[in-house]
Amino acid sequence: MMFQNLGFMLNHTWLIPAIPFFSFLLVGLFIRPRSPKLAGIVATVAVFAAACCAYVLAWEYFHLFPAGTERHALVPWNFEWLRYQEHLAVRAGVLVDPISVLLMVVVTTVSALVHLYSIGYMHGDQGYGRYFTWLNLFTFSMLGLVVAPNILQMYVCWELVGASSFLLIGFYYEKPSAVAASKKAFIVTRFADLGFLLGVIILGYYGYHFFGELSPALAQQMGQYTAGGVVDPFDFAYLTHPEVLSKFVGLGTGFLGVSLLTMAMVLVYMGAAGKSAMFPLHIWLPDAMEGPTPVSALIHAATMVVAGVYLVARTFLVFATSGDALMVVAYIGAFTSLFAAVIGCTQDDIKRVLAFSTLSQLGYMMFALGVATMDHPLGYTASMFHLFTHAFFKALLFLGAGALIHAVHSNEIWDMGGLARKMPITHATVLIATLAIAGIWPLAGFFSKDEILVSALENQHYGIFGLGLLVAGITAFYMFRIYFVSFWGKARSKHAEHAHEAPLVMLIPLMILAVLSVVAGWVPMGEFVSLGGASHGAAEGAHHGINWAVAGPSLFVAAIGISVAWFLYGSGHEERSKSVASSLGGVYTTIKRKFYFDELYLFITHKVVFRFVAAPIAWFDRHVVDGGVNLSGWITRTSSTALSRLQTGQVQTYGAWFVGGSIGALLVLWHLMF
Repeated sequence: MMFQNLGFMLNHTWLIPAIPFFSFLLVGLFIRPRSPKLAGIVATVAVFAAACCAYVLAWEYFHLFPAGTERHALVPWNFEWLRYQEHLAVRAGVLVDPISVLLMVVVTTVSALVHLYSIGYMHGDQGYGRYFTWLNLFTFSMLGLVVAPNILQMYVCWELVGASSFLLIGFYYEKPSAVAASKKAFIVTRFADLGFLLGVIILGYYGYHFFGELSPALAQQMGQYTAGGVVDPFDFAYLTHPEVLSKFVGLGTGFLGVSLLTMAMVLVYMGAAGKSAMFPLHIWLPDAMEGPTPVSALIHAATMVVAGVYLVARTFLVFATSGDALMVVAYIGAFTSLFAAVIGCTQDDIKRVLAFSTLSQLGYMMFALGVATMDHPLGYTASMFHLFTHAFFKALLFLGAGALIHAVHSNEIWDMGGLARKMPITHATVLIATLAIAGIWPLAGFFSKDEILVSALENQHYGIFGLGLLVAGITAFYMFRIYFVSFWGKARSKHAEHAHEAPLVMLIPLMILAVLSVVAGWVPMGEFVSLGGASHGAAEGAHHGINWAVAGPSLFVAAIGISVAWFLYGSGHEERSKSVASSLGGVYTTIKRKFYFDELYLFITHKVVFRFVAAPIAWFDRHVVDGGVNLSGWITRTSSTALSRLQTGQVQTYGAWFVGGSIGALLVLWHLMF
């Protein structure tokens, strides 16, 4: 469906995911086998083109709905995808609203810069063309997820994102550790996605039956989401309609006295928690660092892992109607932010530190959504704001780490040191990103983190506010720990002694992301993304100034974290850190081993699931299922062997059987007649 009064990109939003998709086909099928170098150029140009389209779309949309007006969700293009019954169908298309526009800008921007960076980082790699093919596929999958107008289309693209991440994490398939990491990510997220699918089924099942219970006028009005009175029960506009939500509330309780709506949304959140690596489904993300470093920047820092946050934001009205499900989001997010931050303090692999940092920041985004309400929706805006700023400074941190790894040929921070003088541009950009994630004014992270803490405080979640403040200090500590160890002091390896700056094609994305990490926080996000639009008074208060009652303590704890990091890891202070680690003994070892969660999962998997679930099923499969099939085959072979003995080829034998059979038949007839 076309809207003639809209701008070109609003009418052709489908081009944004379509460009990387067609590039994926072109590069993967035709260019990569012939010219891998050209494959990288074409793939990069395609994503830059999609980014330009996203910028034009953002300008057109916010020009159409300027600040102070209610911003409507538009579906400028859709078509019937699946027809189940006469009045039940699912339509695919594109949805344009403030948060989808925000995510399109973020995904295409970060993806384009990662593609450009990868031209230098992956130069000379044997899988160069294959790498860019998978990057294009991932970009398409993520954009398809973002623009989905219904939860079923989102689920399909959600699985495509999972498949893309599997391919990219396991890119170095000749390395057993990379293969193991890709399988671990795939399996853990598949368990989570099973919950997501069950939640989708519950919502769709009851949503369809509600359509027949609505008033005729409202049913006809809702039919506009598809056509001719045919309802799409998975459509976000339908699911979040007040009358449909009221009917969900009226469903009553389900399993263990939990309301069906809460059950459905907790199951949906299970999928979000898996994709965003929330506790206890966090174990796959640190291992996913086995993929190329630009992949870590794209998938596991800026785009893929925020898909779970986006899912909760997209269905926020349904979560808020449940209430209990929203509290699950808040508490799990808050705990994850602290849990991951504590582990990040002890890791020595620079990419793993950044991975746990990502977990912690995702926890911030989740608990911001969890503490938001329809009456006080600042947390909703704050979460999207932090998603926006985090994408830039975390991508910069990962790409900066990639430049360091490229220079010293090691992921270990203790193989670095003294790189500030040898790599001045990388040092300056990484320092900006480190200050941003530590929440130092006037960088981007300061503003978005401040709004998250304010939202928790204003909604009277004092425990979560205190925990968020504590995590802010811990974040500053572990980020400056890797900064001081990597860039200052003496070179700790031969490669570090002879390190040099990365190629220009890698430095340009770093510099662009550094600028974005500075200016992104000054975007008045409340004027672009808010819950309820301008008609909702509370939303208007978002990001209209700095709340120094919160920002002051936040800066203070960040300064403490930086000071402690300098005291323990500053130039010439390494012995202090070793002394502290030694004094903590088993506590430090437990944290460094990530609280033994990997070992716990392995124990449960091998000693419980494999022994008491998988082994009996395997026995049943081998002896009952396969045994039944083998038995039928044995019976067939045996009977055919017996029958084959009757085929002698001798006329006298056939004659004897004929005579004997005839006599037998006559005897039977005689017995029946008399």
